Amino acid sequence: MDISVVVPLYNEDESIPELYKWIDRVMNDNKFTFELIFVNDGSTDQSWEIISKLSQEHDNVKGIKFRRNYGKSPALFCGFKEAQGDVVITMDADLQDSPDEIPGLYNMIVKEGYDLVSGYKQKRYDPISKTIPTKLFNATARKVSGIKNLHDFNCGLKAYRRDVVKNIEVYGEMHRFIPYLAKNAGFDKIGEKVVHHQARKYGKSKFMGLNRFVNGYLDLLTLWFLSTFGRKPMHVFGFLGTIMFFIGFIAAFIIGADKLWAVAHGIPQRLVTDSPYFYISLTMMMIGTQLFLAGFLGDLISRNSAGRNDYQIEETRNIK
Repeated sequence: MDISVVVPLYNEDESIPELYKWIDRVMNDNKFTFELIFVNDGSTDQSWEIISKLSQEHDNVKGIKFRRNYGKSPALFCGFKEAQGDVVITMDADLQDSPDEIPGLYNMIVKEGYDLVSGYKQKRYDPISKTIPTKLFNATARKVSGIKNLHDFNCGLKAYRRDVVKNIEVYGEMHRFIPYLAKNAGFDKIGEKVVHHQARKYGKSKFMGLNRFVNGYLDLLTLWFLSTFGRKPMHVFGFLGTIMFFIGFIAAFIIGADKLWAVAHGIPQRLVTDSPYFYISLTMMMIGTQLFLAGFLGDLISRNSAGRNDYQIEETRNIK
């Protein structure tokens, strides 16, 4: 099979029939064999009834229905699990992603050898309250991930080699960072294609608000930390703990030495415990010890976790 199209959706019953016809036309015009996987993320409208009808009429239409709304990342994870095509295309169901882009994305994977191609909506029809935070977020994501050539990490229109989606785990709200996940898994040939962005035809956006913006940065920080120190937590916690303990110990030593020197020379001084620096140094030593123990425990957990040696091996020779 040439292509699997994975479409996560939530309350998009008005656009589903039109989206299917559009995708089907593009596939037939280009003589692609394909399957279309709709993942219904707990919709409360008629989305599932429409998907069920399409699946009865067309064998290449598949549907997955969640009991409740889990989010886009779980929907993509389940869609990726079922995908059988050589190339996997993801797009949103709101008709803002154009299926006419599919042949170009497919060719970049198959003919140009990319592992992943992300769409870039240069001209957007979103409100300014969404476009400005998106630009700031993408600039940060480029800096943190090291993927300098992507302008739109969160574009729903993407293409992947099948190996990519089978070897990454999309969870929580990590769909924003699939290129970063792919890079960390060893799929580093990542490209970008300028795609057409259409104005929303039905309903309204499900992904607005400050909460989405803040959560994006928190997820990016989590992913950076896990990719950098996930298998070696002692390197960060142990280092910070050692530095803090050492500074606190030196400060306490200086305070104690100063007190002993004053006593030896008969100079009247207050008690050591009267000095605020004594408590600051003691606190630093305690925090340093706790950070060191956190790193030690994290290392023990990492060494005994089920996936501690789960490395991505692309190819072997004479290994049975």
